[in-house]
Amino acid sequence: MSGMPDQQFLWNIFQKVDRDRSGYISADELQQALSNGTWNPFNPETVRLMIGMFDRQNRGSVSFQDFGALWKYVTDWQNCFRSFDTDGSGNIDKNELKQALTAFGYRLSDGIYDTLIRKFDRYGNGTILFDDFIQCCVILHTLTAAFRQYDTDQDGVITIHYEQFLNMVFSLKI
Repeated sequence: MSGMPDQQFLWNIFQKVDRDRSGYISADELQQALSNGTWNPFNPETVRLMIGMFDRQNRGSVSFQDFGALWKYVTDWQNCFRSFDTDGSGNIDKNELKQALTAFGYRLSDGIYDTLIRKFDRYGNGTILFDDFIQCCVILHTLTAAFRQYDTDQDGVITIHYEQFLNMVFSLKI
């Protein structure tokens, strides 16, 4: 068994999500199809990030060819989120976030976890929902990868010029 779902199953989902029958899934269509476990709309920033990751034709939408990988990505994140939502609350608190990111190999201070909760907690509850958790992890990964390009000796410290910093930040897909 590969990790990919059956093509007919995917095609059925794709057709349900592709409401305008264009053969492509737009950010709006994807947002309507996803659930963050509340009745609130899935975070549009997270949707935009995910479309950007799987949109190989730079159309701002995802074809059926790319949809399988996107679907697997969302499903993997769902399983990951559930495994770290240890109390089954449907959201992740600071300790659960710490466990998740530590499992991913990050070593961050408590202050940074407070910052991440503040940044990705859209509703001010001190917790992060599924869609915001994906966004948090993708952005953290992207920023870390950008930092590592300059951290050639892997000591966690970089020295860069202001314009190098601006180029680094503005070239990121976040």
